Amino acid sequence: MRAIQYHEFGGPEVLQLERIDELEPASDEVLIETRAIGVNPCDSLRRQGLWKDDLPLIPGSDVAGVVTVTGDRVQRFDVDDRVYGTIPHLNVSGTRGDRQGVYAESVVAREDRLAVLPEGVSFEVGAGLGLVGITAWRALMHFGDLEPGQTCLVHGGSGGVGHVAVQLASTLGATVIATASADRRDIVRELGADVVLDYATPDLEAAIDDAAPDGVDVVLDHRLGEYMQLDVNVANYGGTVVAIGGNYDSPTIEDLTEAIGKDLTIQPMDMFNEPDIAGVLERLSHLLRKGRLTVEIADTYRLKEAAEAQRAVDEESFTGKLVLRP
Repeated sequence: MRAIQYHEFGGPEVLQLERIDELEPASDEVLIETRAIGVNPCDSLRRQGLWKDDLPLIPGSDVAGVVTVTGDRVQRFDVDDRVYGTIPHLNVSGTRGDRQGVYAESVVAREDRLAVLPEGVSFEVGAGLGLVGITAWRALMHFGDLEPGQTCLVHGGSGGVGHVAVQLASTLGATVIATASADRRDIVRELGADVVLDYATPDLEAAIDDAAPDGVDVVLDHRLGEYMQLDVNVANYGGTVVAIGGNYDSPTIEDLTEAIGKDLTIQPMDMFNEPDIAGVLERLSHLLRKGRLTVEIADTYRLKEAAEAQRAVDEESFTGKLVLRP
């Protein structure tokens, strides 16, 4: 089969389209004929050597496709099922339990990494949802414990995680405040945000205070190094700041008294620590089926254009997600 691999860390140019042997599924795995592949910022960070993986490496974690082979112990899926999911992105030696990334024509995946993709939902949407959907769900529901009627602040409401988080919080019945660039505010508002603020507003904190005079109950922050003190200042008593991503640029709290006085929780998280990936995916599938959730697909690329797709992800000049198609 054809797959993207890299044999050294570096820029997008290290990504190579190669022919490799197709893996056979283990007893608890399925073989998926790939129809679409999600491209995420962490794919680029990993390619640059942030996690010092063993090489060679097939990038990517988010996949959607059709089951072609099932292992002997697989119970949840049958051949020809449409599935999507996210596979903890590991090196090809499988030292942490999974055997390859997903930038490939075929993928093996454990059944507990997958869910059925509802009829009528495109493979592109399925491939775009896994990582960002679980991240947003885990941040808001598990750690934020967001409830109807509470107020949620989503930094980067047009981004991959952000635009899904806006929809989840809105569907739950929370008041949603989001930040976005001026040219994307209308899109974020259409996704369900009650208030959308230009993140370049000179006094963003005052604008958030005006929108949420009683304070924000849950903050979802992908740039903690830039916004930590602001998050503390706008949070309500007992509020939670959930930090996602990995490049926080040494976040600091200038006034710790404010955080202590509010009994704030500042919670960094990694979505791959989620113990029930399949369970969260099934909840997201329900929302997809009901038309309460979607993924904005900004652009699609061929598998051989993986380097171009990762360059675009690094530039962050789009709303939603990018996907590859084999």
